Amino acid sequence: MTVERAEVEQVLPRMQALASRLWSPASRHHPGQLAWSAAYGEPEVLALGPAFVGDDAWAWLESRDWLEVCGVEPGAVAEVLRAALDEAADEVTASVLETERVVVDVLVAAGFDEVEAPWFTHHRLDLADLPQVVLPEGYAVRAVRPGEHERRAAVHRAAWSATSRVTGTAYERLMRTPPYRPETDHVVVAPDGEWVASCCVWLDEATGVALVEPVGCVPEHRGRGLAAAASVSALAAARDLGATEGLVCPRGDDDYSVPARVYRRIGFVPGARTRTYRLTR
Repeated sequence: MTVERAEVEQVLPRMQALASRLWSPASRHHPGQLAWSAAYGEPEVLALGPAFVGDDAWAWLESRDWLEVCGVEPGAVAEVLRAALDEAADEVTASVLETERVVVDVLVAAGFDEVEAPWFTHHRLDLADLPQVVLPEGYAVRAVRPGEHERRAAVHRAAWSATSRVTGTAYERLMRTPPYRPETDHVVVAPDGEWVASCCVWLDEATGVALVEPVGCVPEHRGRGLAAAASVSALAAARDLGATEGLVCPRGDDDYSVPARVYRRIGFVPGARTRTYRLTR
């Protein structure tokens, strides 16, 4: 297998296509998650590393010390991993879904050890069972429109101010990154016209899986079900476009448990969790 080394923006469509082709309930990577990771901030701020892409696997140094791996054929996974490790930091970490046994086995064979770290649980929902949107009196929910990237970035930052790298320029670029669709990017509008909650849903048309990533609500309006309303509204729009299953991947550990409870109230059912592996050389 030939492995191509390239900057992620050059090979992102190939990485997304392979993630989609290999998708199953045991898979970690969704095309929308890759789009968000590659484009949610300014390039100079994200400082993303290269990707190593073959026909049946890829490895991406999201940073020199953080590795993402996708593949189901052991030889192909081992080959892209070797290429990535040649450029990785002396200590590099990877997060995998516990059901990705091929990736886990290849990482362990390369010297990675499982370590304790925050973890995430994949939750799924049959969109035929999606509940109705419920909003407090005076609030409304709608899709983002082209040209509203500055305002959309602002509501995200207001909800995630401690960690957000999202700027208006970055969100405009994100909106040009498939499979983004404004029809499935929804915001909740308060009675005074302020945008106070948001949810972006990414539809993979090939699999029918609609990923919720990210969701947020500004602190002053929390506790009113607005994040859930934005999520249900955006998922309903994805269902109208052909989605059959919803996917969301909140933290599973007790240190950040509120989002998982919100999604379970919507009807999402928890499944496999992520596990973290680290190589120290």
